[in-house]
Amino acid sequence: METMWAPWRIEYILAEKEKGCVFCRALETQADLTLYTDKDVLVVMNKFPYTNAHLLVAPARHVAGLEKLGRDEMGQLLYMVDRSMAILKETIRPDGFNVGMNLGKVAGAGIEEHIHFHIVPRWFGDVNALAVFADVRVIPEHIRATYDKLKPYFGNMKQ
Repeated sequence: METMWAPWRIEYILAEKEKGCVFCRALETQADLTLYTDKDVLVVMNKFPYTNAHLLVAPARHVAGLEKLGRDEMGQLLYMVDRSMAILKETIRPDGFNVGMNLGKVAGAGIEEHIHFHIVPRWFGDVNALAVFADVRVIPEHIRATYDKLKPYFGNMKQ
C-alpha cells in the first residue's frame, strides 16, 4: 500500500477556526496567502486547492451576488481574473483553466456571503485514477512554494 503525505494539513485540522469572512479578513490584514489587494478587488490562494495554484478572485466589497456590484467593480473583478490567468500562464504554464463562480449553497458555494471567482489551472493528465477511484488529489508543489513563485508578479502590478 502506498502512503501519501500532506503534513501541512495538520495545521488546519488542529487550529481554532476563525470567525468572519475570509476575504474581508484577507483584505484588512493581508492575511496569509493573499497575493493582491486594492480598493476594488483581491486575489488569494485557495488553502484547500483542487489543483496547484488554485486562486480566488473576489470584489473588495462584501457582497453575495453579482447584481450587487457596480459596473466598474464588475469590470475590475473580471480584469483581475484575466491578469491572474496571465500570471499563471507565465509562471506555472498550465494547459488550460477552469474559471467560475458557485453562487448559492446549492451550487456548491463554500463562502456564499462574499462572491468570488475560482481560477483552477489545468494540465493534460492532471486527472487520474486517484481522483476518480480514491477521491484523492495530488498537488505537486507545496502551497508556500507556489505562493513564493506568484507573489512577486502580483506585487509588481500597479494598484
